[in-house]
Amino acid sequence: MDFQWEEFLDPYIQAVGELKIKLRGVRKQYRKQGMHSPIEFVTGRVKPIESIQGKMALRAISLEKLGQDMQDIAGLRVMVQFVDDVYQVVEVLRKRQDMRIIHERDYIHHRKASGYRSYHVVVEYPVETINGRKTILAEIQIRTLAMNFWATIEHSLNYKYQGHFPEEIKIRLENAARMAYQLDEEMGKIRNDIQEAQALFDPPNRTKIADGVGNSDDTDEEYR
Repeated sequence: MDFQWEEFLDPYIQAVGELKIKLRGVRKQYRKQGMHSPIEFVTGRVKPIESIQGKMALRAISLEKLGQDMQDIAGLRVMVQFVDDVYQVVEVLRKRQDMRIIHERDYIHHRKASGYRSYHVVVEYPVETINGRKTILAEIQIRTLAMNFWATIEHSLNYKYQGHFPEEIKIRLENAARMAYQLDEEMGKIRNDIQEAQALFDPPNRTKIADGVGNSDDTDEEYR
């Protein structure tokens, strides 16, 4: 009997949708209270079947243990402006009662040799289905915009070269990683001025609320 991928992935699709709404809700709460939101915007995806199968083959993961051995089938990415915001988001996640952090990886203070920086949190998240509650794993990556730009480019090049970068490109990526780090450092030093300017330019109540009580769609396309 063929594996029922759609049935298996449905709870992950539901989890990504729910978590995006909840994390965007955190951002909205900060903004409505006139506070700087550590969350700039949120994206999410469920890993494609082909990618799951490729990773299963690479890491010798069986179908029986897929849900516990592959932690990033459900993946969310939280983008922030400043490095300090990364750790504020982590604290927000630690305090939540609707998920439980089971693993953390700090690739900011302990960046990968390639130059990759990000903070990864793996959570257990319960999904309510018509067949009862199912707890799944979801990975939440928290990055600054500079970290994400570098990681996105590196991912594209890695797909092209399958991990075997020409030496020139490898050197340039390492240089770019250092520059992205310096950008985050410099922006952090003028954080207060940036936030004051943004508060003048983008007041939290500038967006018209469609229904009078704040329930209009909170889409990331409108985040700035």
